[in-house]
Amino acid sequence: MRLVTYQNITGTINIGWLKGDGVVDMQKLDKRLPNDMLTFIDNHEAYFKIINDNDLEKLEAHYKLSEVKLLAPLPNPRSFRDYVAFEEHMLNASKSFGHKVSEAWYDMPIFYFTNHQSIYGPNDQIKRPAKETKLDIELEMAVIIGKKGRNIDTDKADNYIFGYTIFNDWTARSIQKHEMTVPLGPHKGKDFANAIGPCIVTKDEFEKYRCTITRETHPEHLAMPTQKEGRFNLRMIARINGETICNGNCNTVHWTFPQMIARASENDVDLMPGDILGSGTVGWGSLIENNFSVHRPLEPGDMVELEIEGIGILKNTII
Repeated sequence: MRLVTYQNITGTINIGWLKGDGVVDMQKLDKRLPNDMLTFIDNHEAYFKIINDNDLEKLEAHYKLSEVKLLAPLPNPRSFRDYVAFEEHMLNASKSFGHKVSEAWYDMPIFYFTNHQSIYGPNDQIKRPAKETKLDIELEMAVIIGKKGRNIDTDKADNYIFGYTIFNDWTARSIQKHEMTVPLGPHKGKDFANAIGPCIVTKDEFEKYRCTITRETHPEHLAMPTQKEGRFNLRMIARINGETICNGNCNTVHWTFPQMIARASENDVDLMPGDILGSGTVGWGSLIENNFSVHRPLEPGDMVELEIEGIGILKNTII
């Protein structure tokens, strides 16, 4: 199921799911269903039972996509962690910044907390921070947590996943470069915009993309363990003004979402329904990785499209 938050023709904000070229409205289907995504996630098992009591094959969409505006599918996450899980991005970006990759990166999934109040959705305009000269994108996938848990084992972490979405971790590189001279992690360079969408694809929809990656199939990743479960064979594409600047695959990730979930919840830390974990940027999924030689820094008027197979396209325009 591809869940959405949207604004209908009367201006009301509702939740539902995509069907064909339309949207099924939750509350038009059944008044017992909630009208916001966080409430739905909180008690999704009960709500899915209500939904599945209907004949979904015969159910027609309540609105055409042309009649609604899709919003961030989860506009109010409880928290938002972002990881650096792709080795290729870590190596490329570190080289551009003149940094060495810490050995600690290979010991554990590394994350920081980003601003869960600065959430944008599909087709939203992203304002370039004042005086910023090197605005950048980051092509990422994100996982939404579906139930509360702490000290979660990696082999059980998949049970805590609600669904997946596309994440653009907008980054002000000029601000970031200066700030990162202080070893405290990202600050204002990552504070202004986090775009997600266009929908949340429920976990069951992704099973067909699941794959196993080995060192033999990806010899370029020398630090990769002999077997890496929990990967997805998904194309990840970034375009700026229609020009493709990245064509990667989610299966190149070094740290999996179950490993990220285990790391976030260890030491008696509660993960909550509606928490978001970003994967970090796929290799070459940001302009900093080649020092903006593939494309100049983003400017007002530029249109960015991030596409992940099985999810859709997240499109935003710079102002």
